[in-house]
Amino acid sequence: MSILDAAKSSPKQGGPSFSLAHRIARVTWGISWALFAAWTPTPWHGWRRFLLRLFGAKISPSAHVYPSARIWYPANLVMGCDSCLGPRVDCYSMAKITVGDYATVSQDACLCAGSHDIDDPNFQLIAKPIAIGDHAWIAAGAFVGPGVTLGNGAVLGARAAAFKDVPEWSVYIGNPAVFLKARSRIAGALRDASP
Repeated sequence: MSILDAAKSSPKQGGPSFSLAHRIARVTWGISWALFAAWTPTPWHGWRRFLLRLFGAKISPSAHVYPSARIWYPANLVMGCDSCLGPRVDCYSMAKITVGDYATVSQDACLCAGSHDIDDPNFQLIAKPIAIGDHAWIAAGAFVGPGVTLGNGAVLGARAAAFKDVPEWSVYIGNPAVFLKARSRIAGALRDASP
């Protein structure tokens, strides 16, 4: 993916932030998802995985992506086994977004891997990867910002906003997200044992 130099492309005046090839790829993807996936019944996870893989996503055969989820650029999406992007999740994958094994991103959550340099007079677009660890849970309506890592077993509570890393096996709530309590490591290990 090539982010253009804002000093040359002038996005504040309506210029592009990405190369023409990248924009064409995203338009093709958006049309394909609308025509072939967004309307599909919820249980058709296999079909949606297939479509995402056609556009470059790396997805485990047991991952679940709901039809109302929005994936901005699938080539930047990696999903582990039994991971889930729930209903209406906004996966704004300007940079790589990795969802670990048994991790869940619940309904209406936003994974936002792009922002702007507010000190740059041209408002340069910047993209930083997001990593969601194994057994992590991003609850309903939560926000994860660019460059954030949620450690293994971490929980980001409903409507919380994480702008900094969330340590392993901890529960964070609020905006900005703050530590609430430790999470038992057993909770994540039990999921591995389920059939």
